[in-house]
Amino acid sequence: MDQGYRERPAAHETGPYLEPLRLLIRGALAPLPWWLSEFILFGLKQAWACLFAAIMLALLLITKVIWQPGWPVHRYDFLFLAALTIQILFLRFKMESWDEARVILVYHVTGTVMEIFKVHMGSWAYPETSIIQIGGVPLFSGFMYAAVGSFMARTIRIFDMCFSHYPPMWQTGFLAIAIYANFFSHHFLPDIRYLLFAATVIVFRRVNIHFTTDRTTLRMPLVLAAFLSSAFLWLAENIGTLTGTWIYPTQKTWHVVSFGKLGSWYLLLYVSFALVTLVVKPRPPQ
Repeated sequence: MDQGYRERPAAHETGPYLEPLRLLIRGALAPLPWWLSEFILFGLKQAWACLFAAIMLALLLITKVIWQPGWPVHRYDFLFLAALTIQILFLRFKMESWDEARVILVYHVTGTVMEIFKVHMGSWAYPETSIIQIGGVPLFSGFMYAAVGSFMARTIRIFDMCFSHYPPMWQTGFLAIAIYANFFSHHFLPDIRYLLFAATVIVFRRVNIHFTTDRTTLRMPLVLAAFLSSAFLWLAENIGTLTGTWIYPTQKTWHVVSFGKLGSWYLLLYVSFALVTLVVKPRPPQ
């Protein structure tokens, strides 16, 4: 990563209720060396961007431990209602923008469509009962996909992200459609994921993300950021299968999810990013 400095700090929106807390934390960190202060603020803002995903993972773990078969609400249905309530509260308290909510809705729909197809093809299954479901897919699962879109939209906003050498939208859109289609077509046609891996590098090879921690602007190649994010999502998926919320056919007893799924998440992130840019247009650096 390359380092630079801004003449003015970026406008990091956390909402009117939490903005005083952000300023208080920044003031408390002021006596520290600049690099340590920036590092801590980077971690805190990443945690803030991951808030919805973190809450969902916590709910998976907690409900797995405490849920009883005789309770009047099925666990999957509770997860859906909880995720919906969280989204409403985020909007009510301005912890999330309406642009981010639109991203979540779009990604919820596209993720649910893929879930229905994949479950029908036997790629994975949801072993528990639910009422709020379509084709055997509980609708809370769409929120798990939406958490990825939410994270992207929130990081773009709170890190004041800009993108140098961003490719034309038709290229990114065509690549995203090809990746999304391959998730379906590889069940009937040859899997072209390795060609798609190469295509992501070709299309985005010159793209750098410029992001501001607090007063310092850093730069990272987008392809590297996508790989690191996919590794994080692969770890999160292991938590999901550990709780038995969804299972793969090979998991008669739990084991680590195959590294091939890391590649799937890497490709899916580009679909996510293309969807996010439909609402939040990528800006060049000033």
